[in-house]
Amino acid sequence: MWGAIFPGQGSQVPGMGKFLYQEFALARQIFEEASDSLSLDFKKLCFDGSEADLALTENTQPCLLLVSTATYRVLNAELGFTPQLAAGHSIGEYAAVVAAEALAFADGMRAVRRRGQAMQSAVPVGHGGMCAVVGLTPEQVFELCRWAETASGQTPVQPANINAPGQIVISGKKSLLDWIPGNFKADMFANSPRVKFIALKVSAPFHCSMMKPAEDQMAAVLGDLQFSSAKFPIVQNVNAEAVRDGNQLRANLIKQISAPVRWIECVQNMRSRGVTKNIEVGCGKVLAGLVKKIDSEGLRTFNINSLEDFKSVENELKGA
Repeated sequence: MWGAIFPGQGSQVPGMGKFLYQEFALARQIFEEASDSLSLDFKKLCFDGSEADLALTENTQPCLLLVSTATYRVLNAELGFTPQLAAGHSIGEYAAVVAAEALAFADGMRAVRRRGQAMQSAVPVGHGGMCAVVGLTPEQVFELCRWAETASGQTPVQPANINAPGQIVISGKKSLLDWIPGNFKADMFANSPRVKFIALKVSAPFHCSMMKPAEDQMAAVLGDLQFSSAKFPIVQNVNAEAVRDGNQLRANLIKQISAPVRWIECVQNMRSRGVTKNIEVGCGKVLAGLVKKIDSEGLRTFNINSLEDFKSVENELKGA
């Protein structure tokens, strides 16, 4: 059983989607539609934009949606690929919803542009941040956050991306994130390996309560858009449950902005429902790496970053 997983922020790179544009007329049409929807030259931004240009949240999010949509539609048109189940990581969830035809692509592009702007403006630059915590279980990270708030007298700090065993990101007030590494004691948790804290180069504290202003803005934006029943179920970030109903998809996309991405549970749910092979539909290999850490034996993930990758997936689909 095939699944589709759609990457999120951090997967973007200069040149993203270029091979699709060069090889497939359908992809070129989708790039043109994206550019028309936002009056922005996405060919120039994706192919020639600098890492700094692509790292701007209001650029990153529409670029990721565009490349994931182009990838999916080419896979669907050329190879007849339709997943039995899908999931997207953070902004990637919008790409899953568009692929499932629950939201029009142009509406999705305008929505994620607004989402990026809302998230960027929700917290003044330098007031919030994110930090990867390596070496603790999800339960231990929740406990770490509770301890840090109590011991420091500051708030908030919360789990933001529960990505893979031993690889979890926390988000919150910048001064509190800076306080944690200097005050954490190695013996705080029994049976835990050496814990590492790695500050992430992000412009805002995503997926925590500091994003509530952005959530409120997106409730208005998404409330004005038409959502339909999805062509296939989407395992959503906020509850790791498979959803097809359009109104529920919308509600969970709104909640997702200030809630943690429960990626481990999303992948485990897909596996429990019978998925054994995934295609990472979009740029990069970030999700393939996470899936391998979650379930290295039961799941295989294929990437689409070159024409050679595309042909490998074609051969795999034909042999299925």
